[in-house]
Amino acid sequence: MGRMSPTRSSNRRLHPYKDDLTIVTKVGARRGNDGSWIMDTSAEWLRQSVEDNLRNLGLDVLPVVNLRVGGMSGPDDASIAGPLATLAGLQQQKLIQHIGLSNITPKQFDEARSIAKIVCVQNYYNVAHREDDAFVDSLNAEGVAYVPYFPLGGFTPLQSSALDDAAAAMGQRRWLWLLPGCCSARLISC
Repeated sequence: MGRMSPTRSSNRRLHPYKDDLTIVTKVGARRGNDGSWIMDTSAEWLRQSVEDNLRNLGLDVLPVVNLRVGGMSGPDDASIAGPLATLAGLQQQKLIQHIGLSNITPKQFDEARSIAKIVCVQNYYNVAHREDDAFVDSLNAEGVAYVPYFPLGGFTPLQSSALDDAAAAMGQRRWLWLLPGCCSARLISC
């Protein structure tokens, strides 16, 4: 991983990065003036995001960049060819080493792999939200990593009993209690 000195004082504490550390960034959304997330997969924003990440992290190349697609409420089946082609171009320019995708459908993955090699998929997945089970299996068969986001529930409001029921169905009753200092009610509110 190419390194240059970081420009932000907060990141200087992380430098130099360990050789066995893989940094993964995500592009495709920006913060609005009110703090909300605004989806933005325009070529200009993606390029700026990659350049900002390079500068802020003090790197010459980003090891993995995940392209955030879909809406904030979940994936949709819209084409991702345009934004993915932008990232593939940045990869050819040696600014990105590997490309991942976030918040996608299997149909979008099929489209993506005709444009660039995809190393990982990051989708919403947890003990109570398991709609991607078949997708996880197909990605595994192809050697593509699946990285769940909000694996303990995250933004979906769940009652403790609902989480316990889902865990019990998988033979994992009260598994959250195994985490030091946490209980299911506390994790749900985090």
